[in-house]
Amino acid sequence: MSILGNEVRRVEDPRMLTDGGTYVADIPLDGAVHVVFVRSPVAHARLLSVETGEAQTMPGVVDVVTGEDLDLAAQPPMMGDAAMSRTLLATGKVRFVGEPIAAVVAETVVQATDAAEAVWADYDQLTAVVDAESAADAPKLFDDAESNVAIALPPAAELDFSECEVMITHRIVNSKIYASPIEGRVAAAAWGEDGRLTCWSSTQGSHTAQGAISGTLGLEPSQVRVIIPDVGGGFGTKASPGPEECLLGWLARRVGRPVRWAETRTESLQSLGHSRAQIQTVTLGGTADGRLTHYRLDMLADAGAYPGVGALLPTFTGLMAPGNYDIENVAWSATAVVTNTAPVQAFRGAGRPEATAAIERAVDIYAAEIGMDPAELRRRNYLAPDAFPLTTPTGAAYDSGDYRASLEAALEAADYDGLRAEQAARREQGDQRLLGVGLSTYVEVTSPMGPVCTETGSLELRADGTVLARTGATPFGQGHVTTLAMVVADTLGIDMGRIEIIHGDTDEIPSSDITGGSRTAQIAGSALFDASEKLIEAARPLAAELLEAATADVVLDSETGQFHVVGTPARSANWADVAAATAERLFVENDFEQHGPTFPFGTHVAVVEVDTGTGEVRLERLVAVDDAGNLLNPLLAHGQIHGGLAAGAAQALIEEVRYDPDGNLLTSNFTDYAVISTTELPSFEVHESVTPTPLNPLGAKGIGESGTVGSTPAVQNAVVDALDHLGIRHLDMPASPQKVWEAIAAAS
Repeated sequence: MSILGNEVRRVEDPRMLTDGGTYVADIPLDGAVHVVFVRSPVAHARLLSVETGEAQTMPGVVDVVTGEDLDLAAQPPMMGDAAMSRTLLATGKVRFVGEPIAAVVAETVVQATDAAEAVWADYDQLTAVVDAESAADAPKLFDDAESNVAIALPPAAELDFSECEVMITHRIVNSKIYASPIEGRVAAAAWGEDGRLTCWSSTQGSHTAQGAISGTLGLEPSQVRVIIPDVGGGFGTKASPGPEECLLGWLARRVGRPVRWAETRTESLQSLGHSRAQIQTVTLGGTADGRLTHYRLDMLADAGAYPGVGALLPTFTGLMAPGNYDIENVAWSATAVVTNTAPVQAFRGAGRPEATAAIERAVDIYAAEIGMDPAELRRRNYLAPDAFPLTTPTGAAYDSGDYRASLEAALEAADYDGLRAEQAARREQGDQRLLGVGLSTYVEVTSPMGPVCTETGSLELRADGTVLARTGATPFGQGHVTTLAMVVADTLGIDMGRIEIIHGDTDEIPSSDITGGSRTAQIAGSALFDASEKLIEAARPLAAELLEAATADVVLDSETGQFHVVGTPARSANWADVAAATAERLFVENDFEQHGPTFPFGTHVAVVEVDTGTGEVRLERLVAVDDAGNLLNPLLAHGQIHGGLAAGAAQALIEEVRYDPDGNLLTSNFTDYAVISTTELPSFEVHESVTPTPLNPLGAKGIGESGTVGSTPAVQNAVVDALDHLGIRHLDMPASPQKVWEAIAAAS
């Protein structure tokens, strides 16, 4: 019986719950000094001077460095005008509150912090550009750039809505949020006697970090070793190292000692990066009986002060614009602008949740316009299951799906008809606590890093019959060690406890991509699956010698881990026997290629209560039916869904990064930024359907982001649904009590 598809507890947990994890801050480094960055207190100013003299003389201070001391090239933007490049320490201008202007190196963190407070700068303050909608016409943040527009992507075609019987247009704000990793950014760097730099990094891919650090320092990648130990959360915002981390190797060489750095929570909120941050205009047209024929999505993306990932994310949103729907005419446009706010980064879903939020709000608004139940409107417009594989009007090559089946399963699990009856009864009775039911059907793209997605995996049979597996995947809380060990154990027929997984070290792993885009199970898992098959083939001749049989006649019983001759299992050899039969290392390596991404899907139903007297919204139920193909470990998959549901509900209800008009961050700690907790969440009701993908041997799609993609619009739709009989057609996220109360007051 296969272990795959069964609930298996995480093998990582005993270590984490007893000895504890080993994070970057736990790495012993003899003689290490500490780095604290001096950060700009203003959002936009000419940086006239940075005075470090007093700080240099303070106790324990080893060095104080400003941007003028650096001999390193600026980091170019990911997309857009090269004039929008970023220096590691600000020179000439500061462009957001929290931008580093100097680095203090001292014997202790306390000494470095004290000295940082003694560094002062002369600023010629400029008008801050905080609002993305006014950024294009505002004074330029970069003097040599043409404007504040980082990218402008026009629609591939102009749509003619004139023949549509019904057309709705609406402005939707996909609010700015913060990832809230338990562990903020932390890093360390040390030069070895061999002239190589070793960096310890809390990021999502060792080779990605190696490339960023070596490129910044002008080194060959082979001159930099990156080690990623345990990571306390990433969510996309730690996909690659930031400027502060890239500078550490330079500082370590300058002072001749290892250096450490760990940001505070306020620093993290200021400068780790924020996410989402799109203003969308949706236009949806069709017939009066509910056939959707035209859809246009126009996006204005706030990229923050420097156009990195934030300028790229709208392309993912555009790719996924039509969602689950068979809409013949679809077009999208995107403009990304720079503002005096923290640079926008990827976060759980990275562009795909924004697409779902747009189309699912548009469908609900359209349903209200024609007086149709939102579930029925969805039924009438889904892509048919026999249409797959297919390519959408925006170029997404959907592999497989049965969207209506997920809707019907979710409606049944939620007792949708019963909820509608209760809603009507409350309204008729004039109940102060209104019931709202929100739907969201989503499809998302996983492993979207190009037309061909690759990952490495290797296996080594050790002398005692245990197996050493190396993977390019980088775990940061998802349970990857368990999942990957399950794949190897199931294929080889050995106990999971006899498999060791190595990851996150550029000296141990020949190549890797970032762990993101929900790619690990399908790409890294398939790499180790294929490597396991290769190891079996490499072992068969040795087993054949032990059994005194022809290699072609020997097979492996994957349930018992025993090699035997076909038809005669009584005489066998196990993996330990095979290992003992050769003096040479039995080693196989495999680079798996998946041609195209996969497209998980599902339906979420949210049930909320809205107090019309106070505007308070309580999330009473969240029902999720998710389809990620074959689930390798349902227990871990459900854990990923739970985390995603919480993150999505958080954006819909309470979480939002806010700045004042001068660019000061108003949500600079966890007192001001309302991270969601169990007290605001119900017990999630998780179900699944299974539609395998043909693109990899495991039939697996990604699951890490699905919960986030579907839950946000489901909860948002539920809040609006509770209030639609009052004439309220839309509320932007988050649905705070003040916002809800004001909408009710304005409608009454």
